[in-house]
Amino acid sequence: MQLDLNLLTALDALLEEGSVAGAAARLHVTPPAMSRSLGRIRKATGDQILVRTGRSMVPTTRALAMRAQVHALVQQAHQLLSAQQELDLAALDRVFTVRWHDALTAASGTALIAAVHRRAPGVRLRLSAEPGTDDAELRRGEVDLESSAGTPALPDIRHRLVGRDRLVVAVRPGHPLTEGPLSLERYAAAEHLTVSRRGNLRDPIDDALSTHGLERRVAAAGPTAAFALQLALETDLVVTLPDAVTRTAREQLGLATLPLPVPLPDVPLYLLWHQRYDDDRAHTWLRDLATDTIRALFTPPTDAQPPLSEEAGR
Repeated sequence: MQLDLNLLTALDALLEEGSVAGAAARLHVTPPAMSRSLGRIRKATGDQILVRTGRSMVPTTRALAMRAQVHALVQQAHQLLSAQQELDLAALDRVFTVRWHDALTAASGTALIAAVHRRAPGVRLRLSAEPGTDDAELRRGEVDLESSAGTPALPDIRHRLVGRDRLVVAVRPGHPLTEGPLSLERYAAAEHLTVSRRGNLRDPIDDALSTHGLERRVAAAGPTAAFALQLALETDLVVTLPDAVTRTAREQLGLATLPLPVPLPDVPLYLLWHQRYDDDRAHTWLRDLATDTIRALFTPPTDAQPPLSEEAGR
């Protein structure tokens, strides 16, 4: 069955005006055109809708029963197809799924949830763990906002740089590496722990060491930063992690932090989302709030927050 939804607008006008001429003037069409629309409405509904009484027309019993519902449907259609209205955070009722690296969730997740709840109490957040393998959840709309150390390969995934983190070395208090300057040779000679959700025992640090003719021994791979830091606290294993996103966790555990003796570039941190949300005001609000929350990790409290970067990939 094919429906002409324009008939809803005509029906709404007919029921509001109570006449063909009045409805035609309201919708800026000719009376004959509106009369034809009424005929089609009668055929579609199996009801006369308006019947003549003397010189006027009155709605049928069914028309009276459907008047409020028809008007509501037309109003909803206008809202749906018109320009977006101002975002009302107090009335916003929505669920967002945010998938961040575990260290970033630990560092900024609490602040993000608190900020969202304070401004939009009807919004609920799902902070999900990163999967073991890459997938297309952003494209399918199952994830609203994701973190990444690299830019996306897919053209329909947007990205925003929110910070750059330097790598540091974390060891237990009293670890032998805390005694004296940390040289490349001493660092390479220690036993190490990598952080990899896939269990990789090698990362870019090994490539950097090889350029200096050095090789380190990686004794284990941990799935999360929290696990790696706890293991570093209880053993002599050395873990190398981004500084800003693990700073609070390291301080809470009382770990010693040393500068990385291997020259490596800072690690970029991006937020990713699908292009379908480019003009979604609620999603724009969430990603801006998430950006401000994350950037607080990289900015001293006394410094002003930098302006939001331009979104890439447009």
